[in-house]
Amino acid sequence: MKIFRFLIIPILVLFSNTSASHAEVFGIKLNNQSDTDTNTFVSPFKEDNERCFKCHGQSKYEYTNETLGRQVKELMYSERIVKRELYYNSNHKKFSCTDCHSAEYLKFPHAGELRMEQKYNCIDCHGGDEKFAQYHFEEIDAEYQKSIHFKLEGEGFSCWKCHDPHSYKISVRNQDNLKETIAYDNAICLNCHSNFDHFQLLTDKEEISLIQKHDWLPNQATHFKSVRCIECHTKINDSIKISHLILPKEEAVKRCNECHSQNSILMASLYKFESKAQRRDGFFNGIILNESYVIGANRNEYLNLLSLIIFVGVAGVIGIHILLRIREKNKTY
Repeated sequence: MKIFRFLIIPILVLFSNTSASHAEVFGIKLNNQSDTDTNTFVSPFKEDNERCFKCHGQSKYEYTNETLGRQVKELMYSERIVKRELYYNSNHKKFSCTDCHSAEYLKFPHAGELRMEQKYNCIDCHGGDEKFAQYHFEEIDAEYQKSIHFKLEGEGFSCWKCHDPHSYKISVRNQDNLKETIAYDNAICLNCHSNFDHFQLLTDKEEISLIQKHDWLPNQATHFKSVRCIECHTKINDSIKISHLILPKEEAVKRCNECHSQNSILMASLYKFESKAQRRDGFFNGIILNESYVIGANRNEYLNLLSLIIFVGVAGVIGIHILLRIREKNKTY
């Protein structure tokens, strides 16, 4: 037994040090992170766009009311405000406003019927274009049409409910800050699912408390900031970057071993953009260690082997001890 104590203590120390080195991940704060610097980017349509931003880029606007013969200040509807800094940091920053909106908007006051104009969706621009073939927009659209969100299209659901064309940016393909990606992607879901004003535009269901609905989840706060909603609420698809097949709540992942195992689904979803190396320093799913420590998914093959050797050794010592006791007892008799 002295041999057992001698061997197990260093193992426990090693394991505790490994865990401690990654435990700090759970306390990472996003407010220390900065957006990509876009000060060097100058839009070729900056002057044209500024005619729109003059009103839509701020919370109030001013115009000459020719009927009253004076300047009038009005508050801009919050849904119509487009922040310059967000737009020029988005995927669509190189576009002119009138690339997507009618040129008739250049006239002020705007004609009322312009509010009824048909909006583009993602596939209108990105579908069938070889430049975007690597992103599989057609397959994304096919997945979306199988999603529970698609049935809400008649109520006004569209790509833009999740991906605001004025501010959407790709962050998930840049894993420099995975915590920021998680917060950004989850905010897309929470924009409706934690904002009842938005939620009731698409459904007549009663308001849902996400905290109560997920009260079965242990360490709820840690899970919310360490994984995205889509990890549990979509069907994994290896051929596209982000799964768009949102599943019914009955089919959501609820089994702990789906993530906390050697074959963690996180490797096929949240961490699929990382290096293809599956192990690092002997850890199964070792790439997960870059940003988080997932109990069960981060087992170490060397520690596993060493544990097995210790177990066999201890069992052998106990077995030999039993045999010696039996032999000694027989001698006594």
